[in-house]
Amino acid sequence: MKAVVCRNWGPPDSLVVEEGPDLAAGAGQVVIDVKAAGVNFPDVLTVQGKYQVKPDLPFTPGNEFAGVVREVGDGVTAFKPGDRVIGFTRTGAFAEQVLAPAEALVPMPPGMDFDVAAAITLTYGTSHHALVDRGGVQAGETVLVLGAAGGVGLAAIEIGKALGARVIAAASSDDKLEVCRAHGADALINYSREDLREAIKAATHGKGPDVIYDPVGGVYSEPALRSIAWRGRHLIVGFANGEIPKLPWNLMLLKGASVVGVFWGEFVRREPAANLAAMRQMLGWMMEGKLKPLVSKRYALAETAQALNDMAARKVTGKVVIVP
Repeated sequence: MKAVVCRNWGPPDSLVVEEGPDLAAGAGQVVIDVKAAGVNFPDVLTVQGKYQVKPDLPFTPGNEFAGVVREVGDGVTAFKPGDRVIGFTRTGAFAEQVLAPAEALVPMPPGMDFDVAAAITLTYGTSHHALVDRGGVQAGETVLVLGAAGGVGLAAIEIGKALGARVIAAASSDDKLEVCRAHGADALINYSREDLREAIKAATHGKGPDVIYDPVGGVYSEPALRSIAWRGRHLIVGFANGEIPKLPWNLMLLKGASVVGVFWGEFVRREPAANLAAMRQMLGWMMEGKLKPLVSKRYALAETAQALNDMAARKVTGKVVIVP
């Protein structure tokens, strides 16, 4: 089978596609024929050795996928060959086959296509964990989403609306903001040409957002935090801007606010049952039409480096997938 391989830390262009033996399932494991694999910003960092978790070299990048069960190992009773599944692993998804523990898989709902199924675990899982578990968003509250047109951003908009919140989307272009509007955003801020603090003030009538969903970092975090409502929660999701902000602690003191870390991958590892419960809730919302993942582009396995470069250059709206 063919797989993308990272042999040394470096830019995406250093990745190679190699032919290797078919995978075999050990006890408690499942081999899946990958039909689509989601691309995420952490993949860009991981192949460069810049992510929080470094896999051992060499490895195949990619961690979310959808496909068809090829083989099950001893002790696996929940799945059988031919089942359509969604899964998440630390590595291995950018390949024709992936090996995963059975507990990392959930059945695909009837009628869902593989591209959409491959686009939901990390982005929607991160946003659900952030808004529901870490942010405690309540109906009637206001949520500000930074980097709102990206994969996790659009997921946060939709989940915020499913929870009954008012959602303000902030992004870098009018075209991106129109995508945010189509996914349910109530108000829009173009922070490439608007003063972010003043725009937030206007959009919230001076109250500020109750929850800030921040996957961007850099220069946008502090003005957003300065605008937060009393008892607000600023959710630290990532640093797509490339800069980890240094926030003045007095801002949290003055607003009685919290800055809350969100690390979905570690949540999955430490609390797998809670993650599966969240995934089932989101799949239910999808069947009800409340969540509508946007897959904007598909790449062949040999185009994986281009997909990662496009992600790094912020040319991606919603999600893109690798189709082996």
